[in-house]
Amino acid sequence: MIAAVVVTHNRLSQLQVTVARLLAEPVDHIFVYDNASEDGTGDWLAGQAGPRLSFRRSDTNRGGAGGFAHALAEVVQGLDPDWLLVMDDDGRPAPGAIAAFRKMDKTGWDAIGAAVFTPAGEICEMNRPYRNPFWRVREFLHTLVGKGRRGFHLADAAYRPDAPVVEVDMSSFVGLFLSRHALTAVGMPDERLFIYGDDQLYTLNMRRKGLRIGFAPGIRFEHDTEARQGASGVVLRPLWKVYFMYRNALIAYRVAAGPWFWPLVPVLLVKWHRKARDYGPDAAMFRRLLRLAIRDGLAGRLDRSHAELREYAENS
Repeated sequence: MIAAVVVTHNRLSQLQVTVARLLAEPVDHIFVYDNASEDGTGDWLAGQAGPRLSFRRSDTNRGGAGGFAHALAEVVQGLDPDWLLVMDDDGRPAPGAIAAFRKMDKTGWDAIGAAVFTPAGEICEMNRPYRNPFWRVREFLHTLVGKGRRGFHLADAAYRPDAPVVEVDMSSFVGLFLSRHALTAVGMPDERLFIYGDDQLYTLNMRRKGLRIGFAPGIRFEHDTEARQGASGVVLRPLWKVYFMYRNALIAYRVAAGPWFWPLVPVLLVKWHRKARDYGPDAAMFRRLLRLAIRDGLAGRLDRSHAELREYAENS
């Protein structure tokens, strides 16, 4: 049994496309977790519910991490599927993706990640899987000689439909098939992360426990993301998202880098502070949020709420 889990918040038009795409695929059940949407999502879902589609509405916005944690727990308890397929409301399978997953040989794999593309057919950079350079000599050397993220993220050639399934250490929560064994071994994502990095931490922890994640280029997903790219990466809006992005990144780097973490920190701080140039008149607020994120990330502090960060970004 394959159960698809979709987490949504105030993006009804995107959710409608994703649900329609899933209903057209051979998925046994679709579970939508509504993170306290205020755009009519709850009423629309109530009108769609049926044998293959169910939903849960949260009283509060728990973010992507909280949504996945609660949704996965409910689906595991209620349906006990063999595989759980996770995605955001703007991520969806390409036609034939689920059939391709059903046909593939999954022996020895605890999770399978799809190849994620933009609607224009380009590789979606934010969903490009990687092999941890701190665990793998080849990737470490490639990164060390100046290739940067190209040294450890999968190359374009790995996305060819006829390319082999390859082992990775990180795969995103857009088109990730998780086995029942993986959920039993690792548990649920950490909802305190709120947004960003929950998938990275979860899959890295899978690998630390000895589980295997495969990247399957023959399974294609589409991510209709609105994220805007600046000169040095994604530009985050609203600004409160800056805090969660960089705090959670530090926590993930600690897991990935192990004993290399502290030598790595100064390099990260220099790189991240340069990103302020992409924020124009909001550069000063970016730096304040970044400093707070760095302080909490280094301390492992996970108790700041979404409401607190939103108020800080709006009123500081």
